[in-house]
Amino acid sequence: MKELVEYIAKALVDNPEAVKVNEVEGEQTSVLELKVSKEDLGKVIGRQGRTARAMRTILNAASTKLRKRSVLEILE
Repeated sequence: MKELVEYIAKALVDNPEAVKVNEVEGEQTSVLELKVSKEDLGKVIGRQGRTARAMRTILNAASTKLRKRSVLEILE
């Protein structure tokens, strides 16, 4: 899951070196924390959060296949 979020985020931003993904594992749920540079934060969130919602949908579909729950948090 971590690699999936990192791949999508690096494709969206201007500064792919600043993309960092931290995964916090739980028993049933894993939380993915995405951190990008301040200039690229708008690109990752998108207009009215559409890009962020699309990333969460893809993550949800991939994690359902693995029978786990994943949550994406975008940090400033």
